[in-house]
Amino acid sequence: MADVHDAVRGKGFADRFADFCAAVVRRLPFGLSRLVAPSLLGFALINGFTFGVDLILLTLLRSWLGLPVWLAITLAYATAFGLSFVLNRSMNFRSHAPVGRQAVLYVVAIVVNYVAFLLGVGAGLAALGVDYRLSRLIAGACEGVFMYSVMRWVVFAKSGSELEVEAAGEPDFAHVRASGVEDADGSIGGPARAPEEAQ
Repeated sequence: MADVHDAVRGKGFADRFADFCAAVVRRLPFGLSRLVAPSLLGFALINGFTFGVDLILLTLLRSWLGLPVWLAITLAYATAFGLSFVLNRSMNFRSHAPVGRQAVLYVVAIVVNYVAFLLGVGAGLAALGVDYRLSRLIAGACEGVFMYSVMRWVVFAKSGSELEVEAAGEPDFAHVRASGVEDADGSIGGPARAPEEAQ
């Protein structure tokens, strides 16, 4: 049924994004396709983009407007992570669960991430004399691992009912031998009947 709708109205951007990620992951060499989830690639693409937004805003706020490092990091971070939530929810994890609970869990994850990685690692390294952009890159690598794990298994985790609906899908008749025209008194393409015993 979904194929009919897609053919009539075309796939949405989120569906095309998910299809692209799945196609790329299927082609990964060295057996990586069995280890890498399409959502990991989607997360990397989306968060690579939002991390770029974060760095651009950080540079504008710190170097051009002269804001203190902690304030520039905070404002750039909040903007980028808000954008990340919206894009990951709609395009990558394609969640249809109520947004309220997810937003609360996401805010908790961001607070933990902010304190541990941005202030702890990012601002800490900057205070030790490391360039604030380099310290932000190092903190970004740490937060990437943390945030993907939290988003996949906590914030956008599928509930039992969502998994049942997802698993239901179309019935799989691949294991059933289909009968053709030679079985004209039955339905064409239906499951084959057992051959009648010779009389």
